[in-house]
Amino acid sequence: MKLERELQEEQERTEQRKSAGPNRKKGAAGPYIITALGCIAVVLLVAYLSLAARLEKEEAERKEEESQDIIPVGNLSGTYTQEEVDAMIAQAEENARAQEAERILGGLKEKFADGESTALALRPFYPDEIVLASSGKIRFYPILDSLRKNHYLQENLVELESGEIQYVEDGQVITHKGIDVSQHQGEIDWQQVAQDGVEFAFLRVGYRGYGEAGRLMVDEQFEDNVKGALANGIRTGVYFFSQSITEEEAVEEAKLVLEQIAPYRITGPVVYDLEKVSASDARTNYLTVEQRTAMARAFCQTIADAGYSPMLYMNLESAVALFDLTQLEDYDKWYAHYTTELYFPYEYKIWQYTEKGSVKGIGSEVDLDVSFGAWE
Repeated sequence: MKLERELQEEQERTEQRKSAGPNRKKGAAGPYIITALGCIAVVLLVAYLSLAARLEKEEAERKEEESQDIIPVGNLSGTYTQEEVDAMIAQAEENARAQEAERILGGLKEKFADGESTALALRPFYPDEIVLASSGKIRFYPILDSLRKNHYLQENLVELESGEIQYVEDGQVITHKGIDVSQHQGEIDWQQVAQDGVEFAFLRVGYRGYGEAGRLMVDEQFEDNVKGALANGIRTGVYFFSQSITEEEAVEEAKLVLEQIAPYRITGPVVYDLEKVSASDARTNYLTVEQRTAMARAFCQTIADAGYSPMLYMNLESAVALFDLTQLEDYDKWYAHYTTELYFPYEYKIWQYTEKGSVKGIGSEVDLDVSFGAWE
């Protein structure tokens, strides 16, 4: 029985161990899991603190750079202070100026070697200004936006073997051949002039003397010229060479012109020609821009009131230095410029391009003109 009880007790202890075994294993794993999770949390915390420290350091370095004006240069290695960058910019600008100066001087040298005058050589380098040689000086005048411009293109200009000038658009010659004459050309065979292709002519009606008296004179050849030109189908305009010094004198000149042309059918412009002259006794040498402009307006208004078309004759100097063109926009322009360079920027209808032309029927040199539009 003792043995049986012992066996029975042993069996009970065995069964108790079996039933208690799983519970003991479950209770022992819990501390290990908690410990593992704690380790992971510590690692994450350390990583976070490390990242935050690094970002804070980078931000501090960036602020320090800004406070020291250190500028990183993207296409160069390293960084440069503001002073170093300023020095590099200044050097680059100096190099650019040196290169531009070399280009300009080289261009000027080439032009001077080709025999061009100083003004002509300078013009390409000042596209927004009119470069004028006057009284031994080079003068610069801004091109005014307020004035109407012409649209003539240099590449459309054609110079014939005879020296005549034409202007071509879309393969068609749009200009008309003309001349201007006075008693200086003597007697003219207008039939031969017409046969030589002259389509229009400006005839001098008269002039005012240079001297103090400033007497009005009728051109000695005007009557013969106007009759001859009209008889041969040449469209005719007229001009008066002025030496007026007051608006009243300009009106007096206009009235003389109207009186002389009244018997004839003049369909072309009636032109006021006030030029700078070299004569020491010229009455107009000391006129101001305002005086010349006022006289031009007085003459042209008198002509317009009589039913004719007024026009102003001028060269480069008179256009930019002797008159105020902003007050003369109402009147057409006849521009005198003795080169084949289309330099004048403002609008003009007639171009006198040479004073040394040759035309059949005229025994001396004559001014040649082109009109950019047809007359009636």
